[in-house]
Amino acid sequence: MKRPIGTLRIALADDERDTREFFKALLPRLGHQVVGTAETGRKLVELCQTAQPDLIIVDIKMPDMDGFEAAEKINQQRQVPVIVVSAHHDAELLVRAGVDHIMAYLLKPVKEPDVESAIYLAILRFEHFQRLAKEADTLREALESRKVIERAKGIIMKRARVDEDDAFRRLQKMASDRNRKLIDMAQIIMTAEEAFR
Repeated sequence: MKRPIGTLRIALADDERDTREFFKALLPRLGHQVVGTAETGRKLVELCQTAQPDLIIVDIKMPDMDGFEAAEKINQQRQVPVIVVSAHHDAELLVRAGVDHIMAYLLKPVKEPDVESAIYLAILRFEHFQRLAKEADTLREALESRKVIERAKGIIMKRARVDEDDAFRRLQKMASDRNRKLIDMAQIIMTAEEAFR
């Protein structure tokens, strides 16, 4: 059972007018809003700067900038899921479609049920990737904090001539007495140590 994904603001690009018209008619029937269309990759990049879509549907082969390049440029500015559309199915295109922001791949001629499924999967995958990226950032931050706390603990051990457990308890007490986070207190100790070098 699919969970509802709500109305999405979708930008689309294809150099074929018929394909653009197909999507412009289909997407509102599926409950989504088309915030703009483009016939080239460059125009899609410009469109996305102002329209800020929730999802992009883009043809791969287009004049001046292909769909992959356009999707990459857009995602450098703001993370947005992308569905690529192509009349071609070859290994090179599939490899290029394996980058982070490409969430689905549709083959022409595109059919309504395929579009609906691709949109659903693209949003699900994008949300999953966003969660993983956030978790990775949190873990990176925790690791960096841990390194700073370990260095501060080492400074206390050296200066107060105490063991590791005692140094950590002193660091915790200092943070608690001053109503500070442990990481903040550790940074203060490291800054003070640098001043005395």
